[in-house]
Amino acid sequence: MTLLAEFVVLLVSWGIVAQHMLATRSHFVSEKMAPGAMLLAVLVIASTLIFSALLFITGLQPLAASIAGVVIELASFALFRAAITASREARLAFAFDPVMPHGLVDRGPYRFIRHPFYTSYLLFWIGWAIAIWSPWVLPFLIGLVAFYVGAARGEERKFAATALGPDYQRYRQSTGFFWPKFTKFSRLQVGE
Repeated sequence: MTLLAEFVVLLVSWGIVAQHMLATRSHFVSEKMAPGAMLLAVLVIASTLIFSALLFITGLQPLAASIAGVVIELASFALFRAAITASREARLAFAFDPVMPHGLVDRGPYRFIRHPFYTSYLLFWIGWAIAIWSPWVLPFLIGLVAFYVGAARGEERKFAATALGPDYQRYRQSTGFFWPKFTKFSRLQVGE
């Protein structure tokens, strides 16, 4: 990969991280960040710095990997924006917030996946990892995946413990955790 391609990857990646941070602060309504959310923020900042360094340290990456990585990152950002639009009025809490959910969002990307924010974050990190094209990113990627899965499972347990539990259970049966259920797409094609 050329030095120009590395800078494009870095610019896109840092731009998306900055957008995530700004949008997260204005979109989620928690009074304060829970310890798990603070730890996740530290992991994201550390991973951003490490991924940035690895982009230049690991040598020349294949141009195809850079292009594929940036395309995946941009797709993740489109999903992130769609999740914000769909949940704007829901007044969602930060990850790991102990506040119980008070409503169920089932429009936009939520029609297909229960956790589009986490999916967008995962796609972003996967895209950046592909652009770096180095096994050195895998431990950080695995750590991020573990945190996002933990946050999502915690949110699902909170839904189950509220009056929304039965509705959420029905919603769970028709949507995927982080990836859409193929049966949902089959029904849409048949005429749903």
